[in-house]
Amino acid sequence: MDSTLRPTDSTSGPADSTLRPMESVEAYLAETQAAIRPLPPRELSLADADGAVLASDVTAQWPLPSFDNSAMDGYAVLASDIAAATSRAPVLLPVDGEVAAGDTRQRELAAGRCIRIMTGALLPAGADAVVPVELTDGGSQRVAIGRAVSPGDSIRRRGDDAQPGDLLLPARTLLGPVQLGLLAAAGRGSVPARPRPRVTVISTGNELTEPGEPLVPGKIWESNSWMLAAAARRAGCDARRHPIVADDADSLLAAVEQAITEADLLITSGGVSMGGEHDVVKAALSKLGTVSFRKVAMQPGMPQGFGVVGPAGTPIFTLPGNPVSAFVSFWLFVAPAVGVLQNLSPKRRTPVRAVLTAPVRSPPDKRSFLRAVLDHQAGTVAPVSGQSSHQLASLARANALIIVPEQVSELAAGHAVDVLELP
Repeated sequence: MDSTLRPTDSTSGPADSTLRPMESVEAYLAETQAAIRPLPPRELSLADADGAVLASDVTAQWPLPSFDNSAMDGYAVLASDIAAATSRAPVLLPVDGEVAAGDTRQRELAAGRCIRIMTGALLPAGADAVVPVELTDGGSQRVAIGRAVSPGDSIRRRGDDAQPGDLLLPARTLLGPVQLGLLAAAGRGSVPARPRPRVTVISTGNELTEPGEPLVPGKIWESNSWMLAAAARRAGCDARRHPIVADDADSLLAAVEQAITEADLLITSGGVSMGGEHDVVKAALSKLGTVSFRKVAMQPGMPQGFGVVGPAGTPIFTLPGNPVSAFVSFWLFVAPAVGVLQNLSPKRRTPVRAVLTAPVRSPPDKRSFLRAVLDHQAGTVAPVSGQSSHQLASLARANALIIVPEQVSELAAGHAVDVLELP
């Protein structure tokens, strides 16, 4: 085994989670976020910057646009030459050629004449307006113009979008399609940014079989890594799933050891329940002395583990094996960690209020996250049938989670509750 994951004496590891009181959701979230450090920024090409977060301000180095140009296909004119134009008495002007987009020749417009011009083309010197082709008869040698225009009409002036020195994008901006388009328009081929975090998901269990393979009694098709990798991509990561790992401590440590060489965050699923002798994740990672396990006062998802591994201090979240528990845990704890890795400003997911259509129950001293269907228009939320943590089909029917506070054990229909919308 590589020294990067050398186990410590188990007596020096974290305290047994069975002896710890349950932590609140907020305390556990704060603990995990405090332990994570943002990824170092690097210069990213625009091709690699989608989903990255700017590490510094980006200002305009040139005017945007960099020259006066036409906003429409039409005719460059002097507005005073067609001031008397009407649909019944159009003004006729000779057409002195055409300027296409990309034509870099500097043309000059003579009084009493016009030049045909395409959208984005360089405005001829002397022209002070563009007449859209729809207001003309479209002539190529001579054009009839049926409406007057004002100076400046249909012209994009140099620098009217941004002037040199203007702030285009502040640091900590998440780069998406519009932002990348702006950077390209400003002539930036690369930017200093924190990239999309690389995530590896590892599912453990002797009972797991790859989807598509034959199934025998006692086995189940592995689903968590597919679900969690997709959730990580939805949260802004580049995610991959590791092949299934058997319930063997050495195999798990080897998988983690391999994964940290190409991941900024690790997620395991399974093997963290309280007291099971085959809970390989807990047994193996506890020996590292950097990963601890605890109970969080929530349902589903009470057993949780978190720490850092490897020389770079790669964060690792060890999520429960039941699929609904893993999914809820991901959005409550792992998704916010992605924002920390990219140095994004913290954004708390704000619940909405809705009225219960049916009664709900919750275990004492735990915050419940119950699958439900939220109807925005009606302002109601309906619990779905099947709230056990293995029931993935009911999760697929839900679009929200009803939050039942720790001090509440049941709520009647008609009660207003907080609801978290699912991504």
